[in-house]
Amino acid sequence: MTIEYDLPPIEAAGVPRARQMLERARWATRAFATYDRDSVLRIVEAVTRAAEENAEKYAEWAVRETGFGVVADKVVKNRLCSRGILEAYRDHDYVTPRIDADRKIVEVPRPAGVVFALTPSTNPVSTVYFKVILSLLTRNAVVVSPHPAAKECCSDAARVLGEAAVAAGAPDGVVQWVEEPSVPLIDALMTDPRTDVILATGGVAVVRAAYSSGNPAIGVGPGNVPVLVDATADLPRAARKLVDSKAFDNSVLCTNESVLVVEDAVADRLLREMAKHGAHLLDDAERDRVRDAVFPGGRFDTSMVGRDAATIAERAGVRVPPKTRVLLAPFDLAVKEEPLAHEKLCPVLGVTRVPNARRGIRTAEALLRIGGAGHSAVIHSNDPRTVMEYAAAVDVLRVTVNEGGSTGSAGFTTNLAPSMTIGTGFVGRSSLSENLEPKHLVNLTRIAYSTDPSEVLPSFAGVQPWAAPTGPVPAYPLASNLADHQAPTPTRAPSEGTEEIREELRRLIIEELTSIIKG
Repeated sequence: MTIEYDLPPIEAAGVPRARQMLERARWATRAFATYDRDSVLRIVEAVTRAAEENAEKYAEWAVRETGFGVVADKVVKNRLCSRGILEAYRDHDYVTPRIDADRKIVEVPRPAGVVFALTPSTNPVSTVYFKVILSLLTRNAVVVSPHPAAKECCSDAARVLGEAAVAAGAPDGVVQWVEEPSVPLIDALMTDPRTDVILATGGVAVVRAAYSSGNPAIGVGPGNVPVLVDATADLPRAARKLVDSKAFDNSVLCTNESVLVVEDAVADRLLREMAKHGAHLLDDAERDRVRDAVFPGGRFDTSMVGRDAATIAERAGVRVPPKTRVLLAPFDLAVKEEPLAHEKLCPVLGVTRVPNARRGIRTAEALLRIGGAGHSAVIHSNDPRTVMEYAAAVDVLRVTVNEGGSTGSAGFTTNLAPSMTIGTGFVGRSSLSENLEPKHLVNLTRIAYSTDPSEVLPSFAGVQPWAAPTGPVPAYPLASNLADHQAPTPTRAPSEGTEEIREELRRLIIEELTSIIKG
């Protein structure tokens, strides 16, 4: 006789762990949502200080673990994404209710809740810093999920920031991290209803997965940044800015320039100036070898991401001068079939000449049809008419003028919001049209009084829904390191009825079968 058990399918490995993390995060965010502004700033200051103190350590670790980028430039990014972010938003208030007496509306900030933060391999620790600090500024709990290629440095960075937050008075579990990323675990974290918003920074597949998870998501698309240099540009300045930007962290920022579009009348002069700063102009044969090395079979070789110019040249069999920082690869037509017209997260800059600025604008439009819609563009020009025409024509949501795209479009050398997550808007299939900033992790409950003149808005002076926590912050009631071994507590004792006994037996059978399968 065969006995059949009506058992549910055994859950994929990682699902119970995801539930434990999110339950702990939800507990933390409920407590954190009651903190006043001074308490929040004290916690963020402590976290920022810990991030700053470890900026060099994690820059070195990230390069060692991933093989991408430049240590000195990653130090800069880590500092910009810690102290730089706090200073940019220190005077902003995401906690205190706002009163608009004229409109008779009171706005009460409401944190998103549990933030699930996916971080990339190209800008690993700086993105961890950025998303953790944004979450804490807005009283959210955050679960960091690093790219597998950068899991060690990112996990350790999240741990350090989480410990600093708790030591400064934040609830236990307000910062958590995935130490061993896996598809079942990430899928469980992404699709669980306890996740309130997903911040997806990474490849197209990651962003699409976030948007299809069933939870609110803020994701961004890839870049393919055109830079137009017209005849009115300050050529020495443009040359320096271009090379510095393209070489910055070996081009791993998606805001780096991908193709230089230059007016023919000034092209030779610009290229000579760029050579002074470490750019090497490839001849046709060298260009072809570099193209084949970077785009074998017409597809970008991801092993080239974040490699320096000398390494790329060596792999291509091209000899370049010492201290070469950027390889300039000329081509004629901005068409999809030309690999050099696509995004390149390495210090190879496509170069194409145009007879005039108007033709340059059309070329930039063509490049963005190939890729990078909604992202970023750069222009070096002293003609406001050309700048306006360019900005109105190209399908992007940020245009950096007379500044490097890498840091300019990211808001670190312009007055755009400083950010490691660049929204591409509807044209780029993103829900975000700006650089991600703290305001995007807060909703507002609006208390609205009647417009009838007889209805007077009362005074809300001194009325605050939040307060500084008193006494020690309680630890999460179930320690996360014990959660894997802790059986769920039944809502009622089995002795209360036959059905409860059957449920208890059913649970034990599932537990036994699971342990056998795992063994």
